[in-house]
This record gives sequence, structure tokens and C-alpha cells, in this order.
Amino acid sequence: MEIWYWLLIVFLLTYEPVYGYFDYQKFTARVRLHPEERVRYYKKVMVGLWVPTLVILGMILMGPLTFADIGVSGIQLDTQTLGPWVTYISCGLGIVYFLLLIYYLVGSRVSEKLRNGLIQAQQQELEKNKFIDIMPVSKEDKKVWTYVSWTAGITEEIIYRGFLIYALTSLFPSLSIWVILVLSAFVFGLAHTYQGVGNVVRTSLIGLFFAILYVGLGSILPLIVLHFLIDYVGKIGGEEE
Repeated sequence: MEIWYWLLIVFLLTYEPVYGYFDYQKFTARVRLHPEERVRYYKKVMVGLWVPTLVILGMILMGPLTFADIGVSGIQLDTQTLGPWVTYISCGLGIVYFLLLIYYLVGSRVSEKLRNGLIQAQQQELEKNKFIDIMPVSKEDKKVWTYVSWTAGITEEIIYRGFLIYALTSLFPSLSIWVILVLSAFVFGLAHTYQGVGNVVRTSLIGLFFAILYVGLGSILPLIVLHFLIDYVGKIGGEEE
């Protein structure tokens, strides 16, 4: 089974960080002339995420890897592994983050003022970044973006939190849990190389926060929902959904 762990880790270190980076450069050149390329790119991204996820699920079907090993289980609060302070603070921040996302999501539908403010804030943020081309623009873009958001929430939590943390722990049992969490977060950050170095660092920090939440909660299920909401809120604005 360990050979499969290594193969998947090598895939994670090469596919998105290398192929994904250059493929995104090609995409940005095409989408400015052909906006319909955005939907095609979304579909390619989803395939790239589901392939390793299906491999992981296949390992579960073959055994001895289980759903519980990758965090597909009920919440079981663990205050021992990282300590009560880290666990409670991270869970509290996670709840606040979740409530803010719900507030923006619901508020943008009932308040034109809040919607316009959110759109303006998003636009200002995107203008500073290198990945504005990937964001949904047309009605069709936004429809497919919903599937992209769910795909990212489900697959990236299975891959980078559930599987990767378990695999690294199994392959390197002598490493401390904090080193494992940092490594998993860094690999998650590398998957976003197309966003530039600054956002690789930012995404790595988000990945570390999610990894801490995962250890504290003992489940990736709440993280899937939180991850989905983060990506989904990105489609607010522009044309009506």
C-alpha cells in the first residue's frame, strides 16, 4: 500500500504545481479571446481533482485503508493531540468564518447594498492577483463554478487533509504532528502555483488552518462544507445566477 502513497504524493507534487501552472498560462491566453474556454478549463480542473480522489477511494475498497483513516466520519473532538487551546481557538475561528460566509451568501441575495459592497471588495482583491481570469463571468460560468466549488470542497479535503496527513504519518511515523500538518499544508499551497508565490504562501496558511481543524474535529465533513462555501462565494456578482 505504501507504494500507492508515494505515487500519489509524487502526483500531487508534479501535476498541479507543474502541469497546472503551465496549463493555466495557456488558458489565460485563450480565454481573453474565447470566453467559452473558461467552462472547458473548469471541467479539466474537476477531472484533475477527481482522478486522485477516485484512486484514494479505490484504495479504501481494496483495503486496508478505511474511510475513518481519511476523516470521512462523524465529528470526534480531540483536544489531546494539539492541546485544548489550539483546538478550541481553531474551532471557534472556523465557526466565525462559516457564519461570515453564510452572512455574505444570504445577505447578497436579500440586500443590494451588501451585494454591491461584496462585488466591489472582490474586484479590488482580484485586481491585485494573477488569477482573475479563472473567476466566473457569464451565467454558464457561474453554473459550472458551483460544481467546481463542490468538487474542490470534496476532493481537496479528501486528498490534502484526509489522505495526505494519514499517508505522511504512515510513511514518517517519527515526525511530529506539527511537521506533518505543515508539510500537508505546503503541498496544498503548491497546488496553487498558478496564483503566484504570494498566494501559494496564503493558501498554505489556509491549508494549515484546515489541517489543524481536521485534527481537532477528527472529520473532514465540516471542512468540505466550509471549503465549498469559500469557493462558492467567489461567484457572487456580475450577471444574475
